[in-house]
Amino acid sequence: MFLPILFALSFLFSSSNAADFCVGDLYGPQGPAGYSCKKETLVSVNDFVYSGLSAAGNTSNLIKAAVTPAFSAQFPGVNGLGISLARLDLAIGGVVPMHTHPGASELLLVVQGSICAGFISSANKVYFKSLNKGDIMVFPRGLLHFQINAGKTPALAFVSFSDPSPGLQILDFALFGDDLPTDIIQETTFLDVVQIKKLKGVLGGTG
Repeated sequence: MFLPILFALSFLFSSSNAADFCVGDLYGPQGPAGYSCKKETLVSVNDFVYSGLSAAGNTSNLIKAAVTPAFSAQFPGVNGLGISLARLDLAIGGVVPMHTHPGASELLLVVQGSICAGFISSANKVYFKSLNKGDIMVFPRGLLHFQINAGKTPALAFVSFSDPSPGLQILDFALFGDDLPTDIIQETTFLDVVQIKKLKGVLGGTG
C-alpha cells in the first residue's frame, strides 16, 4: 500500500514542477519543436498579448488576399502551447489558392462577408461550402484546401491552428513559382508547355 501512495505523491510533485509555458526566445535557436524558452525572469505580460490582428491586411496583390499571422514568430507567448491564430482578409474576387499546412489542422471563423471554402481528402473526395458570418469550418492537417470570397463585399475571417508554427505550402507557387524544370511539370501534370510557361511568368518561376 505504501509504494502506490509514494508513486502517486511523486507524480503530483513532479507535475507541479513542470513549466507552465515556454515563451519563445526569438533570438535563440529554433528546432522542430519551436523556439527555445525565454528566461522566465525576462518574461512579461506583453509576451502573452498581441495586437497585430486589429488592422486589415494589404489585399493589393495577385490573389487579392492577405493573411496576418499570430504565430510563434510574431506572438512568442503561443510557443509550445499547440495553438496560434491568423487574420484573413479577402477583397472582392480574392482567393487563397490550394494550399496545405503540414504542421496543423485549421479552424476558420467567418466574421464578415461570404467565403467559399473547402478541402480535398486523401481519398480525393471534395468537401466545400459557402460560409457566412458566424459559420466555422475545419480543415484537417496536411490536406489541400482553399478559400474564395464568394460575395460582393470584402470578407474577413479569423483562423486558428493546432500548432504555433503551422507551416504553409501553396500548390500553385510550388509548381510554377520556382525553378522546377518545365519538362518535369509537363510530364507530372499533363499541362502543355505554353500553359506552364504562362503560369511561370505570372508566378515568377524559371526553368
